[in-house]
Amino acid sequence: MRGIYLKNLKRIRRQKRNRANIFGTNEKPRLSVFRSNKYIYAQLISDFEQKTLISASTHELKSEKKTKTEQARMLGELLAEKARKVGITKVIFNRGSYLYHGRIKAVAEGARSKGLIF
Repeated sequence: MRGIYLKNLKRIRRQKRNRANIFGTNEKPRLSVFRSNKYIYAQLISDFEQKTLISASTHELKSEKKTKTEQARMLGELLAEKARKVGITKVIFNRGSYLYHGRIKAVAEGARSKGLIF
């Protein structure tokens, strides 16, 4: 039981350490990524207004037997297209408590490929 508590405590500390230096505005929102075992979610957040501007998840994708990493890349591309329609071109990437690796990296690369600037 104590091991699970310490693992969660370390995760929360990593998240707070990462989040302490990131602040999103309307012109340059924060791209926050959440990864569950089955899906991945991303949203553009304005911390100035405390409001979610755009959100997307792998639920929205019509994926036909793609791997989770491929779905994450497609999610980044989808989010970038939605952001371009609203007029957002620059964002600040917030990986949360996750390492910049695997699915998190794929979301960032997908968003960059469609024109979002980090």
